Amino acid sequence: MNDFFNLLRYSTLASYQWQEPRLLLLIVAVPLLFVLRWVLARRRAQVVVAFGPGAAPRDWVAALRFLPDVVLGLALSFAIVALARPQRTDERVEQSGRGIDLVLAIDVSGSMEIQDLLPNRLEAAKRIATDFVNSRAGDRLALVAFAGEAYSLAPLTTDYDLLREHLASLRFGMMKQDGTAIGTALGVATNRLRESTARSRVCILLSDGESNAGSLDPQLAAQLAHAYGIRIYTIGLGQDGFVPYGKDAQGRPRYVQTRLDETTMRQLAAAADGQFFRATDTAGLREVFKQINQLEKSEIKQLRYRNTKDLYLPYLWLSIGLWLLWLVLKSSFMSNPLED
Repeated sequence: MNDFFNLLRYSTLASYQWQEPRLLLLIVAVPLLFVLRWVLARRRAQVVVAFGPGAAPRDWVAALRFLPDVVLGLALSFAIVALARPQRTDERVEQSGRGIDLVLAIDVSGSMEIQDLLPNRLEAAKRIATDFVNSRAGDRLALVAFAGEAYSLAPLTTDYDLLREHLASLRFGMMKQDGTAIGTALGVATNRLRESTARSRVCILLSDGESNAGSLDPQLAAQLAHAYGIRIYTIGLGQDGFVPYGKDAQGRPRYVQTRLDETTMRQLAAAADGQFFRATDTAGLREVFKQINQLEKSEIKQLRYRNTKDLYLPYLWLSIGLWLLWLVLKSSFMSNPLED
């Protein structure tokens, strides 16, 4: 009995995948058929039936003449449900191959607040780095933030929700010491990747300035990364020269002079078999991450197994059973000969 009521629950019907969902609209037409029959019966020649004195008795027995119509309506409705082919699909995914271990090292120094990328360099980097994370599948990713010092915010993980949360939390002033410690950032990234057994180990370092902080020389850090088989991609962010940076006391745009040490960034990438990219606007930065995405592809293969089960039979049997019941009721005292 519980199984029968489960078939009629809204939650059960909503959980199905329907092969012919448009047929379900026909259920609305079922009561209209009975209305149409009633209208046609009214238009026929009316038969006058004389009753004895007094009003005809009205009790529950008289109401039973509507039961055959209710049973017929349910039979038609269940037939339509069966024709719509309710189904459930189980999907199993098997992965094979090897992924990539990749560390994102992002500059959060004060200069990343410059607004040549909108709304500023850091926010543009966060947004596009999040898109990059969303595009990976099967890879382990980690996040390093750096300014005058560097911290590992997220270890190598496939928990991309965690990575997105940490990317969203990047902000100015999260490091006590301002500056650009590129060597220290590469050292922290290398420490994350040095024990990795992945086919490919990659560090993507994004910065907008020149290394002016930290105790580890950037060139030495790049050579150390190369010794562990880590490839480094460096991204130089922003324009050189005078660029917008907030507003002054009168609300007028304020400009500051900035310069990227492109030579050092190129040398770091070359020392670790990587590449240097320059992004002077948001579209350029998006294109850079797109190129890196193409260069560092995982060898992950997915096999999907789908098992679809038809569930129309219970509704078909219900329809047939109710149809037979209707035939029985039509031959009983419950039928209404005036409408037939």
